[in-house]
Amino acid sequence: MPNIGEYHPQIVHFVVALLIVGVALRWVSLLGKPAFTRPAAATLLILGALAAVAAVRSGLDAHEAVERVPGIGAAVNAHEEWAKNTRTVFLVVGGIEVVALVLALIRLQTFRRWAEVVSAVVGLGGVYLLYGAADRGGDLVYSYAGGIGIRSGNPADVDHLLTAGLFERAMLARQQHQSGAADTLITELARLYPSDPNVQLVRAQSLLQDRKDPKAALAVLDSIHLPDSLANLRGRVAFGKVDAFLAAGMSDSARASLTALEVEFAGNPRMLARIRERLAGIK
Repeated sequence: MPNIGEYHPQIVHFVVALLIVGVALRWVSLLGKPAFTRPAAATLLILGALAAVAAVRSGLDAHEAVERVPGIGAAVNAHEEWAKNTRTVFLVVGGIEVVALVLALIRLQTFRRWAEVVSAVVGLGGVYLLYGAADRGGDLVYSYAGGIGIRSGNPADVDHLLTAGLFERAMLARQQHQSGAADTLITELARLYPSDPNVQLVRAQSLLQDRKDPKAALAVLDSIHLPDSLANLRGRVAFGKVDAFLAAGMSDSARASLTALEVEFAGNPRMLARIRERLAGIK
């Protein structure tokens, strides 16, 4: 059978939408109107139950790569157990809905209604389990980075994960006033991706903030070559140079850089306002 682990996020979002709306419509349908809610609930719940089977299957296909990450096994197992229980309950709900449809065909309306009542009650329990599975899935992704960067198997995605991890850990170290740790992490990031202008810009900012070395920061900023696709970084590089000039006590150079920026960004009112604000702050 084909491996569908890569499609797990797409599938589970359909499951959540189909089943929650389906249960809600089933409860509304018990009031007797609007009339469309009765068949709509049945359709959504049956489709949602089938989608839940696909969601569990795709999750099982995906978890092998995720479980290789150290310390993530317990979170994967918790998510998996809640998901399996959710699938089981909604398969029961889907089966009850099929029975209700059969009862409607043979004109046993009273029994049909009782079947729908049972479906609504069991469905509420299913929604509780669905929420628990989704909550643990969210923990798995956002607290443990489960699947982030490794789901597709694309090396570029793994690089994105590594970049984000090093950068965010460095920012946390900086917030905790651990400048040395922040500098070490950003230095490693710059070593890994020496040709990435975004990374080198972050490196220059770290040299200025964490190492207090404006001249080294200027050297890095001067070495950054921006392709047309990254023209939006020009302002950040330019302001980085201004900050480095000021930190080095080179006010005239900072003022000259800002004056040149006024010409370059003459058609950008927002940028002009920022440039003039910085100019006014230079003594």
